Amino acid sequence: MFPTEESAVKWFEATFWPNGRVCGHCGSTDTRKVPRRKPMPYWCPDCRSYFSVRTGTALQSSRLPLRKWVFAVYLYVTNLKSISSMKLHRDINVTQKTAWFMLHRLRQAWDSAAVGPFQGPVEADETFVGGKERNKRAADRLKFKGAGTVGKIPVAAVKDRPTNRVSASVVEDTTRITLQTFLFKNIVEGAKVYTDEAAAYDRVPNREKVRHSAGEYVRQQAHTNGVESFWSMLKRAYKGTWHQLSTKHLNRYVQEFAGRHNVRQMNTIDQMRDVVAHLVGRRLLYRDLVS
Repeated sequence: MFPTEESAVKWFEATFWPNGRVCGHCGSTDTRKVPRRKPMPYWCPDCRSYFSVRTGTALQSSRLPLRKWVFAVYLYVTNLKSISSMKLHRDINVTQKTAWFMLHRLRQAWDSAAVGPFQGPVEADETFVGGKERNKRAADRLKFKGAGTVGKIPVAAVKDRPTNRVSASVVEDTTRITLQTFLFKNIVEGAKVYTDEAAAYDRVPNREKVRHSAGEYVRQQAHTNGVESFWSMLKRAYKGTWHQLSTKHLNRYVQEFAGRHNVRQMNTIDQMRDVVAHLVGRRLLYRDLVS
């Protein structure tokens, strides 16, 4: 599909501009082509600016050929447990730093993507992401001992059974206020809620729980197997692909896997189009990423 750079440019233009060319600066459709002006081949009379298909997207200011971006998007969506920057840099022949920045820009497509509120029934659960204290350097280990969640970051998720869609995010803690605030943000009032026996979900209306401590995991429709399957995929990627995730960027990876889960029924080219289309208006500068 992409034997030349021109073919990649045409595909990005068709994806970014399905209804015709749009200025990335002001949104005007009154534009014209300036063939001899590269890399900004279009002119907008309204804001008197040159622009390209990259302008106003997460690809803006990137000097890489769009053909490399196409291959990066393809590898990104077809690796079910994501792709590391080390593998991407070898596959498309860029530096590891460039590959790392490319992947974070692609994650912008799913950053804080609104998928709710869900009608229900839903499954709600939380998990903890992070390494074990004993595996850390002595200088990085916490000075106190505690349960297996010590030093790990809490993540909450809600899965809608009818649509099979997931909303997930890093949360501050697993207190009742935090988890119920996240839950009610993602469901409509009165939706049926299935959880485990965590006390944080006590007094949630229309809630039914399973008692894992008693060896109960399924009771008719009461279970959290769907959302726990989502945790399984996230943690396999953490251990097998990334190996280490910083607290600073953890939510980007969580959002990525929620997004992956929500488009997994699409075929490959439609997943690629979905990712690329959501890069419009989501510019990410390197200095902001590492600040």
